[in-house]
Amino acid sequence: MAQRKDFRRIGLLLPSSSSVQEADIGGALPKDITLHVARMRLNNVDADSTLRIVQEIEAESQKLADVDVDVIIFPATAPSSRMGPGYDQELIKRISAASGKPATTASTALLEALRVLSVKRIVLGAPWSAAVNQAVAAFLEANGVKVLAQEGLGLVRNLEIGLLDPQTAFDVGRKVDTPDADAVMLACGNWSTFDIIDRLEDDLGKPVLTTNQVSLWHALKMMGTRPLNGLGVLLRRHLGGEAAQ
Repeated sequence: MAQRKDFRRIGLLLPSSSSVQEADIGGALPKDITLHVARMRLNNVDADSTLRIVQEIEAESQKLADVDVDVIIFPATAPSSRMGPGYDQELIKRISAASGKPATTASTALLEALRVLSVKRIVLGAPWSAAVNQAVAAFLEANGVKVLAQEGLGLVRNLEIGLLDPQTAFDVGRKVDTPDADAVMLACGNWSTFDIIDRLEDDLGKPVLTTNQVSLWHALKMMGTRPLNGLGVLLRRHLGGEAAQ
């Protein structure tokens, strides 16, 4: 019996309250790559919730294995950096052990993106609280990345974050940027950022990284895909093959 062989699959492990990520990541994918989603309970972006969410990581990873995805992404910066350096790698091991599939997290992808871009100093903007921002910054600093400035909007409910206009990300990026920063990081997977990445890079003259963008980039890099336009210098110039025009 003839079978289709013209497609590949990416699996997402999402917070249950995420409303942005399927549309943003799915809409950016090449037509021969499909998106498949599993969800883990999280309603608030706070210390307890970002730790508790990964209790379900094995069960949901196994569900993504059932659809035979090529790679699994956990595109959540705060939960994947929650316990400091090395925690992202622990989560990857748990995902892969449960699913038999290669995996990455938003934090892992961010560190790899910073390495590829030769970025040593960043500024960090996010829609959540200063406390969550500080935990992410501590993870980055422990991995050798200097965080020069931070800006948070103070939101706790993830549903509220998902309702923010992309312009809020643009505004936070401009506000938090400093001249000596090599790049701007806009963290939180449920924050709508894809529409403003190119515009903000043009405005600031430096790379702009976001949770969903780096997660998508790392998955595509692991799969060996062609460069993509519309999501900043990272996807345009740092995927396989010639840079997108």
